[in-house]
Amino acid sequence: MMKPWSRFLLPAMLALLLPAWGLAQISVGVSVNVPPPELPVYDQPPIPGDGYIWTPGYWAWSDDDQDYYWVPGTWVPPPQPEYLWTPGYWGAEGVVFLWHPGYWGPHVGFYGGVNYGYGYVGNGYEGGYWQGGRMYYNRSVNNISNVNVTNVYNKTVINNVTVNRVSYNGGNGIRAQPTPEQQAATRERHIEPTPLQRQHVDLARRDESLHSSRNEGRPPIAATPKPAAFNAPGVIPARQGGAVSGVRPNPNPAQKSAAPRENPAERGPAPRPAEPRAGQEPQREPPRFQNQPRSQPPQRSQPAPRSESQIREPQPRYEAPRPSPEARREAPPPVEPRRALEAPPPPRPSAPPPPPRPAAPPPAPRPAAPPPQAPRPAAPHPEHPPERDREHR
Repeated sequence: MMKPWSRFLLPAMLALLLPAWGLAQISVGVSVNVPPPELPVYDQPPIPGDGYIWTPGYWAWSDDDQDYYWVPGTWVPPPQPEYLWTPGYWGAEGVVFLWHPGYWGPHVGFYGGVNYGYGYVGNGYEGGYWQGGRMYYNRSVNNISNVNVTNVYNKTVINNVTVNRVSYNGGNGIRAQPTPEQQAATRERHIEPTPLQRQHVDLARRDESLHSSRNEGRPPIAATPKPAAFNAPGVIPARQGGAVSGVRPNPNPAQKSAAPRENPAERGPAPRPAEPRAGQEPQREPPRFQNQPRSQPPQRSQPAPRSESQIREPQPRYEAPRPSPEARREAPPPVEPRRALEAPPPPRPSAPPPPPRPAAPPPAPRPAAPPPQAPRPAAPHPEHPPERDREHR
């Protein structure tokens, strides 16, 4: 009879012989400026056999497509006994989101506090444990409907974290910090994802129906019974999708959205101006200001003179519309605003009468004018004697 640990020998040898190009298929050290969508709701397919461990689904990033795509959850054989799976998670670091890949190890480490479900409630793993080289499964969180799996138990899982479908840690996501036990688990020996897991991720990346831009956060293949079995019976679709961020990064940052510049060589010959008709003045080309020196301002075109009819034509006056007689009857008379009663100003105190002025003294009598004197006879002119004057008179 084959020992239980012998079935894990072949996957471990394949992990050691994995070529280097396979590492590029896992989003290691990827930073994105768009938050990942919420986790969809889906059912877990039944376990295919003893020794498999459940690995939950998650949103991965494709640099070629500049989009998130869903990696379905699946049952995976571990690389060796006594090893458990620590899921990867997205962490908000400032304005970008960094991907922390998952790994195999003796203990489950920190995975951002994300509630992936089916035993991965955000802290540790409640889906089973190793003992004596065999995996014991908790039927309360796993779909153990296979009668050949007898190493099962029932344990109620108490969820101490907030139940939500946020798929990243930090920022506006889940606020969780690693415990001392989880920090110690990060320093243990780890094993990278197995070749079946890498193939599973590569097929999910190539399937366009799993991209968030196509399925709007509701992937048609949410879980598979085995890795890379997308077309096998038992594939589970999502029952409910998650919210997808409406912000999309530029698929080609080097490409500018501006229109291409026009090539002057591709322009056709300039159209010739139309020839003037008989009796019509030739149309002059407007001046081009781009070739003039900067010191000279562009010449402004004068407005065309208006005709006499346009000058003498009276402009219509605007009159406000008058209400109809019916509206006048129905409209209530305007009410004059009441004037506020103003208090009369207080009487001003009367000024005292001025003191009486002293009477002026009577004017002194003027002296009588002297009597008029008789006119004196005019003296004879020396050149005209009185006799000559009489002759002339």
